[in-house]
Amino acid sequence: MKLKELADLIEGSVVCCPDGLEQDVEYAFASDLMSDVLTVSKDRLVLITGLANMQAVRTAEMADILAVVFVRGKTISQDMIRLAEENGIVLIESPYTMFRASGVLYGKGLKPVY
Repeated sequence: MKLKELADLIEGSVVCCPDGLEQDVEYAFASDLMSDVLTVSKDRLVLITGLANMQAVRTAEMADILAVVFVRGKTISQDMIRLAEENGIVLIESPYTMFRASGVLYGKGLKPVY
């Protein structure tokens, strides 16, 4: 699934790196615990989280995650955007809950990590 389609499915607003929306993602991992995210080793992964702080973007950088979806209407800071731009990480804000976003994306073919 292209990141552009993913954003549309969850009524997401792309706030960083729209040039990356043509990338394909195959897996999703939903968590607010960044230590759990660091245990995941998958290519073409998107992170779904409600943790709207620098730690989420730094974790995505360390884990080579293509995009981070911030759920529950969380707002992304300018510092987070700057860090994501430096690393080419797409950032998306969604009004959906983590459960709803995960369910919609799973129903459209995005694979779970476990």
